[in-house]
Amino acid sequence: MPEQAATPEPKKARPRMDLTQGPIARTLLMFSLPVLGTSVLQSLNASINAIWVGRLLGPEALTATTNATLILLLLLGVTFGLGMAATILVGQAVGAKNLTRAKEIVGTTATFFLSLGIIMSIVGFAAAEQLLEWMDTPPEARAMAEDYLRVIFLAVPFMYFFAFMVMAQRGAGDARIPFYFTTLATALDLILNPVLITGFGPFPEMGIAGSGASLLLSQAIGMVAMLIYIYRRKSELRLTRQELHYLKPRPELLRTITLKGLPMGAQMLVISLSGLIMMSMINGYGTETAAAYAVAVQLWTYVQMPAMAIGAAVSSMAAQNVGAGKWDRVERSAHSGVLINVLLTGSLVAILFVIDPLVVGLFLPGQPSAIVAAEHINNIAGWSFIFFGMTFVLFGVVRATGAVIPPLIILIISLFGVRIGFAELLQPAWGQDAIWWSFPVSMMTSAGLALAYYRWGGWRKARMGATASPARHVEDAPATGLGEPPLGAEIAEEGASALAQDAKSTS
Repeated sequence: MPEQAATPEPKKARPRMDLTQGPIARTLLMFSLPVLGTSVLQSLNASINAIWVGRLLGPEALTATTNATLILLLLLGVTFGLGMAATILVGQAVGAKNLTRAKEIVGTTATFFLSLGIIMSIVGFAAAEQLLEWMDTPPEARAMAEDYLRVIFLAVPFMYFFAFMVMAQRGAGDARIPFYFTTLATALDLILNPVLITGFGPFPEMGIAGSGASLLLSQAIGMVAMLIYIYRRKSELRLTRQELHYLKPRPELLRTITLKGLPMGAQMLVISLSGLIMMSMINGYGTETAAAYAVAVQLWTYVQMPAMAIGAAVSSMAAQNVGAGKWDRVERSAHSGVLINVLLTGSLVAILFVIDPLVVGLFLPGQPSAIVAAEHINNIAGWSFIFFGMTFVLFGVVRATGAVIPPLIILIISLFGVRIGFAELLQPAWGQDAIWWSFPVSMMTSAGLALAYYRWGGWRKARMGATASPARHVEDAPATGLGEPPLGAEIAEEGASALAQDAKSTS
């Protein structure tokens, strides 16, 4: 791939982390630290922005942003699933030393994500009012929620493509570049949020729409800056001028990404949809209770951060080792991931109980009854995120092979059957507490089912399609039954000889 001789040679990107080598726990922890840092920044950003909204615009505005954010999370669930499918495919290709296949995946997925983001933006902008009505958003917060949501929908294409680049880099073993540019986007959002809400200096006063506009601008700038950096530093996954034909979607890859990504996206959709249903229950108790719950959710994001980071790291590590045929490392990464996550999440839960009275007041100054309600919610539900962490890590391991349907079924059972069922059934007797107790009951259920599937399920025999490990390595995986069938010989055969040749060197 020739470069122009007249231009100075750009610096190459730092080498990615090889997740098929080295000590499991240390490698996993080092890879997850930038992911955790990204989660910290994003959560801190959301919390500080919530403080600005609450202080500058009042509890109605905070309720409005919470309702709109739940809809946004529903949309990002689609991104998560399809992006995770691409991440796993890239990870398996990189683990099998097949960079050409990795670039084919990147090209197809980039075009797909950009097109999907534009479609979602147009449809969502038109349907914003109806979506909020379906959620039974409190009347006093509905107008502000609609203003905020419409701007958020304009940001969706940038958010989708940014998320895709982040996940693709992580699949290749690079968690640092995503961390750098997520930091940039977060810093911009923190600066622009109060400026655009209040109209500081030359900027117009936009009210709650300013909070959405700051997200739009920060995501767009972060996305463009990361894309420029990837090319200037010659990232392995960049597409050169001679490789732009990879942007033409390949049907077999779209089929794999869709068939495997949609169930993973459906996992996030199930979480978000159950959250919308729970929010509609909570909205029935009034704005004060909804605002207290919004504060609790802000604090829970910090408690969930180790689970999200370790789960993402374990999924990338497992995918590369599946591609390399190193099944012993897949198993050991699961054990290390669960242990690290329990320790980190448990520590954060303990910290939450200590600082809870101190931080809740930052979100709702002068609202003593709402502060007491938020503390009560955390006391009941906060500790159960230890079980959430176990579930997320185990799901990260099993989906690295392509086993995506059983985790989806587990979530449907625990969230709709247990959480919503528990809350609906016991509200007449327990009132609001039935909603809060439904969280630990459902999280313990999902952790127990996830552990059972990891121990006895057939995830080791599942396939992701064309970039799955060669058959010789698959036979090395323990047979447990209940595995998902391959996506078809027409997918698995393409590139199999190249994969086999490259994978032999890693055996």
